[in-house]
Amino acid sequence: MTAPAAPTSWIDALPGRVDRFRHWTRAVLIANLIGQIGIIGTGGAVRLTDSGLGCSTWPQCEPGSFTPVFHEATTLHPYIEFGNRTLTGVLGIIAVLVAVAVCTDIKRSASYRMLGLVPGVGVLMQALIGGIVVLLHLHPGWVSLHFAVSGGLVAASLYLLHRHGEGDGAPRLVVTPRVRSLAWALAGLTAVVVVLGVLTTGAGPHSGDSEVGYRFSIDPALLTRWHAIAVWAFLAVLVAFLVGVRRGPDTVRRAAVLLLVITLAQGLIGYVQYFTDLPELLVGLHMIGAAALIAGTTRVWLTTRVRDVTAVSAPVVAP
Repeated sequence: MTAPAAPTSWIDALPGRVDRFRHWTRAVLIANLIGQIGIIGTGGAVRLTDSGLGCSTWPQCEPGSFTPVFHEATTLHPYIEFGNRTLTGVLGIIAVLVAVAVCTDIKRSASYRMLGLVPGVGVLMQALIGGIVVLLHLHPGWVSLHFAVSGGLVAASLYLLHRHGEGDGAPRLVVTPRVRSLAWALAGLTAVVVVLGVLTTGAGPHSGDSEVGYRFSIDPALLTRWHAIAVWAFLAVLVAFLVGVRRGPDTVRRAAVLLLVITLAQGLIGYVQYFTDLPELLVGLHMIGAAALIAGTTRVWLTTRVRDVTAVSAPVVAP
């Protein structure tokens, strides 16, 4: 007589149970990307409205309460800061959905499945950094790191979304090596532009809370010039890239044209805000534009190569 099979654990059965919802994966990944860009906007609102210490402690908002405590002297600052923290919680839920949808897809390669953990790790890291920012009273170094990690999560989220739509074969170039080198140059210059932009903000009037005098002890006008030079260098490389792909694949050209539009819009906002004494609305738009620039550059870099579909054998589950 054949012995009855051992019961399957819920972990072994999870991929099969998730399969019926697998068609929602792309929507979840898009929501994750939008959320990662959106939290840069809400973080900017916290910074630009001087609401960084709207919640006086962390992880609670006020001692003994995770939500703002209403009283006669209550301002909007606690609610703006609490709203940003709430969006972090929403991103945490989305990160769990991403992990379940991606990590359980045993038809895909292990390298793709591991990417599903990145949003969750990033959200936890951001929550920890956010707590340190509050406990250190908005030190601009930690505030800058907070933004830098958000930028990295935008790039990683765009990468994950793109990888979902392609195969698991080895990357294969669809452009010349010279154009590929220009794509790498764009990625490097994007990092330089963003870092200089973060330092410029940290040295300027929007470095944190109006009641906290911390700023980077660097001349903001000098940083602004360096930042502008980096943007012009980025634009020059992007034009060279566009010339190089003028007869290339449509996908690459469309991604590069979109990046050009984002870059020109960012440049326009940057110059207008500089000559109008940095109004909060324009600075906030510039921060969201920085996230769009990161996503656009990542997209351009990714379109210069493709991955063919390959069969991935499912793991054998022992009886």
